[in-house]
Amino acid sequence: MSDSPSNNLSTRLIHSGRDPKNQLGAVNPPIHRASTIILEKAEDLYRNDVRTYGISGMQVHEALKDALCALEDAKHCLLTESGLLACTLPIFALVGAGEHVLVPDNTYGPTRRYCDRSLKRAGGQVTYYDPLIGDGIADLIQDNTTLIMIESPGSLTFELPDIRAIVRAAKARGVTTALDNCWGSGVYLRPLDIGVDISILATTKYAGGHSDTLSGALLLNSDRLVRKLSDASTDLGLCTSPEDAAIVLRGLRTMTTRLKVHEASGLEIAKWLQTRPEVTQVLHPALPENPYHGIWKRDFTGSAGLFSFEIKPTSPEKVIEFLNAFKLFGLGFSYGGYESLVVSCDPQLTYRVHENKSFNGPLIRISVGLEDPSDLKADLEQAFKTLTV
Repeated sequence: MSDSPSNNLSTRLIHSGRDPKNQLGAVNPPIHRASTIILEKAEDLYRNDVRTYGISGMQVHEALKDALCALEDAKHCLLTESGLLACTLPIFALVGAGEHVLVPDNTYGPTRRYCDRSLKRAGGQVTYYDPLIGDGIADLIQDNTTLIMIESPGSLTFELPDIRAIVRAAKARGVTTALDNCWGSGVYLRPLDIGVDISILATTKYAGGHSDTLSGALLLNSDRLVRKLSDASTDLGLCTSPEDAAIVLRGLRTMTTRLKVHEASGLEIAKWLQTRPEVTQVLHPALPENPYHGIWKRDFTGSAGLFSFEIKPTSPEKVIEFLNAFKLFGLGFSYGGYESLVVSCDPQLTYRVHENKSFNGPLIRISVGLEDPSDLKADLEQAFKTLTV
């Protein structure tokens, strides 16, 4: 792999994972659709340091891992077939029968589902903690706690935990930490730099950037942890397709450029929403009025285009009418693609056990894409009219 000639992230992402001399001069690595690998020597058939089957990945996978490592200056990268799998693989690998994991109460819904269903079925234990607990997490660490999950910001309600305090408490007890870094995407938050052991990325989102791939990644520096995670991945037969690897690698080359637009447009629309009579609060940590703004300034270098806002109390029927009125914002989950999206959050808030926020009205989450902000404001404005009819 070629070395990047710069310490600037945009330049590193352009040049990492590229080796034209070994690619017939091509800028991008080839896509090998391979299962069987033909070896030249019989003594190589059972070696662990030789690629013997396509499930271990090909040239495009190695190029993607190299580029993802450059994203957060990580030593190791594991690829997964989805962002959800990137969230659940550390739990699967590090929390066994009779062992315990701490998970924030505002965690990504499917991660919670895995803990409540598959982890418990396997004999693991889970405690959902207040995401604002800070160094109080020390009181929840048990003798059998092997992993603390962190999410920053939290799904839907965008609380920012005190990552540094949680990491200090974890290290004092020898407990591994893993942080869902999908919003910061490795560009605006670098968890490994502040002591987190595993950075979780849904490369489906901003890295891919075009809503046409499902993939994830784990970034870390520990040789011991990467062996555990790699063994779990091998035991499950996980293998990212070469096409998905190539799509994410292509998206990474332009991610920093696209994120600047997502950030600027997201902030413009968030500030505009603060002026709307239909909106009671905007949940965006980069806004100075946000209660987590201080932590955001300390830990983040920018913001994504995803945030939520609360509208004045209204009926469920009116919320449906409001959502159905959008013409540019699509009704869809995920985020980080070029298109703007909107979903209602309230059905997902019923599972929480800690009341960290009080909402009098419905909560709406939007992902601001790459459309012109004036068009998105116009779309929001015409949808708001349904709330006043």
